[in-house]
Amino acid sequence: MLSNHPLSDKSIFLERQLSPPFAMLTAADYPTAVWLSRAGVDLILVGDSLANVELGLASTTQVGMDIMLHHAAAVLRGAKDTPVIVDMPFDAYQPEGSDALLNARKFIDLGCAAVKVEWFSRCPQVVRLLCDGGIKVMGHVGLTPQTAQNFNVRGRTQQEAEGIVRQSLELEQSGCFAVVLECVPESLAQRITAVLRIPSIGIGAGRFCDGQVLVTNDMLGLNAGKLPRFVKPYAALGEATVAAVQAYTKDVHSAVFPGPEQTYR
Repeated sequence: MLSNHPLSDKSIFLERQLSPPFAMLTAADYPTAVWLSRAGVDLILVGDSLANVELGLASTTQVGMDIMLHHAAAVLRGAKDTPVIVDMPFDAYQPEGSDALLNARKFIDLGCAAVKVEWFSRCPQVVRLLCDGGIKVMGHVGLTPQTAQNFNVRGRTQQEAEGIVRQSLELEQSGCFAVVLECVPESLAQRITAVLRIPSIGIGAGRFCDGQVLVTNDMLGLNAGKLPRFVKPYAALGEATVAAVQAYTKDVHSAVFPGPEQTYR
């Protein structure tokens, strides 16, 4: 067993012990991290989905180390009491040798509790390299946006399902402390959760994972596009923002703002 391998009681050990079920949300900036931390979310993920929801880019592969370090630093300034995990950008852990470890250490030195890597052919070797180097690693299987050719549900065929089970176990054996299951049938996620000694975290994976994660922009109603089926919108902040800006613009046009209350004397 690797020295950095987690214990088998389904707890996550980062800056503190967390017991399932636990909630993780994404953040890419200081104010979002402040509010998530104040709200008591268990984990914050600086997801490379910020490429899409924050920067308007087409693919998560369009953000690299500089961008992810920039956003991680902002989130860390706001998340004083919440463990922060960061997505390793696509090209940060693909190279052979020590580059992956060097890049991961940059995030840890910044203050992140762990890094997350998506499954690819050499993922177990990279995870071992990082864990042996003292880095805590979260894995990610199922739909892996960094290498996906489409965004369909994964694991509906027996062959594909068995592959995802195998990948999950390989990541556990390599030293991951948790595994994200994205866009897989609920029955498959339940099966994987039952066989793993480490926690599963679902996104579009149903009710039986040890934890859940959503993109904050999606669950707050700040995504102007079509929401995935697995998202439950808990607010409509995009519509509220439109209404507030319209009211402000109307007040300015009609010379109502600024009024006496907003004026220095």
